[in-house]
Parts: sequence; structure tokens; C-alpha cells
Amino acid sequence: MRIERVKGELKSLRRSVEMIDPSVQSSVKEILSDVKQRGDEAVSQYTKTFDGADLSSFFVTEEEKQAAYEHVNKDVLRAIRQAAENIREYHARQLEQTWMMTKDDGTILGQKITPLDSVGVYVPGGTAVYPSTILMNVIPAQVAKVERIVMVSPPNAEGKLHPAVLVTAHELGVKDIYKAGGAQAVAALAYGTKTLEPVDKIVGPGNVFVAAAKREVFGHVDIDMIAGPSEIVVLCDDSANPSYVAADLLSQAEHDERASAIAVTTSNALAENIRDEVERQLQQLPREAIARRSIESYGAVYVAETLAEAVEVVNQLAPEHLEVMTKDPYLLLGKIKHAGAIFLGEYSAESVGDYFAGTNHVLPTNGTARFSSPLNVSDFTKKSSIISYSKQALDQNGPLIASFAREEGLEAHARAVEIRTKEGEV
Repeated sequence: MRIERVKGELKSLRRSVEMIDPSVQSSVKEILSDVKQRGDEAVSQYTKTFDGADLSSFFVTEEEKQAAYEHVNKDVLRAIRQAAENIREYHARQLEQTWMMTKDDGTILGQKITPLDSVGVYVPGGTAVYPSTILMNVIPAQVAKVERIVMVSPPNAEGKLHPAVLVTAHELGVKDIYKAGGAQAVAALAYGTKTLEPVDKIVGPGNVFVAAAKREVFGHVDIDMIAGPSEIVVLCDDSANPSYVAADLLSQAEHDERASAIAVTTSNALAENIRDEVERQLQQLPREAIARRSIESYGAVYVAETLAEAVEVVNQLAPEHLEVMTKDPYLLLGKIKHAGAIFLGEYSAESVGDYFAGTNHVLPTNGTARFSSPLNVSDFTKKSSIISYSKQALDQNGPLIASFAREEGLEAHARAVEIRTKEGEV
């Protein structure tokens, strides 16, 4: 793991948004077009080709959900239930209300909050088993009161989904679970098939084919985001425990060899200790090969002259996850502008947020925390403006509105106001 002093243009530290390979994009377009035309037949064919599963039905039965409980550890089930409670409690505070205001001239203005009719949740499958993905995507949609929530996930060669995935979905009351993954599942959600009605929005992570498919269908339906590789930045001073810092850096490095794990500190001694501790812990990881490639390619410890400069580095990086391990992390909170999630103090490991605390782990990556937010309840609602203008208000403001319209060369706009006012009377 390299150690570098902060110098020069800080923006050069930020990772650029990764582009999807044109060949992948081309393949995805073919799959989307095929599913759009042939529906279930195409989905079935791609499921057999890519997942090795020959299915007569895509839908998970109630019997399959119940049977899954026999294969889930009781402690895992307890964790799922408690995490769900924490996540629901946190997201309930995000729910916005419809409101209206009345002005002195009788004008009524407001904003109407309406939940989306339907949402599709993509859950990775195969070697990736992420029941936490279900919690983080389904619960905000339920809090928003989305009427129909559909879950899709690629099956194994036996045509089954992982028990923990089924149990989590069942615990949340998700009834429509569809055994399909990849671009073909995204196409089915976007365009619909004989057995699956289309949805209004698609959320959830996936591989590069899923990301490319979501990008292609955006506009026909809404999507959450195009997620890049995982990122973590640990901002620390000489009070930080290097073992904790190293462990948290590796918690993201083990995700993906493209994951980014960076520490920013004001202490040369701590930088060296972090580097040594990362190497020591790396050798004990089951996923050492993946984590090592991540650390070697995208891992670093940056040494800043002052804490203020270190915070500036963090804001330039705009990381997905930011941990603050300093003597008083709350003193820095107001100075941190760009981060998907901010973990304060040495006991706030990133893993706590990933699974259990209640905050959402679907976060902006690739520096997009500069303008994006974590997945939240508002992502599953839409807003409509409410306008009720009184005669008094139109008589008073009509000339101003008409002059504005004529300035833009829109005479009919002006006349639509004037026909209702004294100026429009014949």
C-alpha cells in the first residue's frame, strides 16, 4: 500500500466515472430488444444460457419461501429481523407529507406527494448472496407506500434462490419474486412479459451487464443509480487505532479488485502503521487475492500537513463511505461537504451501516456524492405541484404574467390570462 504526501491539484485524487465497455453495451442492447419482442421465451432462454437453469415457471412459490427457513441460521434470522426494524425506523423519518398554503389574495399553492405505483428490486445471485440488498431497497419503498414491489434474482443451476434471500423477502412481505437475473431481468421489469407486468422504477445493484441494462432502459423507467466499485476513505489523526483503520479499509477492498480503500491522515507514523497493518491483516483474509489487487491498484494513505487540508482531500474525493477517527470527530462534521455516509468515531465501523444501524447502504460512488444522496424514501415517491389561483390574484398579477409571456414570444400564453381578466373583457 503506497504512502503519498498531499500536494498539487487535489482533484487528481478523485476517481473518474467508469465507462461501460462498448461490447457489453452492444450485447445488452440485443438482450433488451429480444426480451421486448419475445418476452418470457427470451428470458427463459437467457436464464438457461447464463445461469444453467431450465425453468418451467419463473415465480417463487410460497412453499419455497417456507422451506428456506430450514436452511437459515437462527442468529442470521434474528439479525435480519432486527436490521429490518432499525432500517424501517430510520426511513420512517424521511417520509414527506403533502402540504398546501393559502395566501392573502386567495391563492392556494401546495405540493402533493404520491408513491410510485410499482418498483422492481434487483438482487444479485449466484456466488453473490446479499440479503441486505433486499432490506435496503424494499423497506424505503414500503415506507413510501409503493403498491407493488417485485423482486428479481438469478437462480442457481437447480433453479433455486439462496435461502437467506428468500427468507429476507418473506420477512418483509414481498410476494412477487421472479427467478431471473442479468440484462434479461432488467428488460422484463422495464418492458413487461406475459407473466411479469412492467414496473415504474428499477433499483438494486448488479454486475456490469445489469448496470448497462439499467442505463439503457432509463427514460422508459426510472432507476436508482449506476453504481461503481465500492469506496472507503478513513480520515484519521494520531489518536486513531491503525488496526481499526486497516480492518475497515480491507472491508471494502474485499468486495472487488476495483474497490478503492484510502486513508487520509496528518501523522507520518500512523501512515506507516496503517500500511504495515493492512499487509498483516491481508494475509489472514479468505478473499486475500481480491483485496490485495484492490489495495495495490486503488489503495493509498495520503499524508496531509494539517487536519484542514485532510478534510479538503476528503471533500475532493467525495467518497461513498467516510469514517472519521479523530480526537473529536463531531468537530469536523460541519466541514465535511461530500460523502455518501459519514461514520463518526472508532466504534462506527462501516460494516455497521452496511447491515444493521438503519441508514441505507445504497450510496453514491465515483465521486458522485458531490451531487447525489443515499437511496431514501423520496426515491420511491414523486411530487406534483398544486396551484389554485383566485380571481383577485389573477386580476392583480395578470398584466405581469402577460408581459412575461410576450417577452418570450408566446402570445397565446398572454391571451389565456387576459381573457380571464379585465384586460381581456370586450
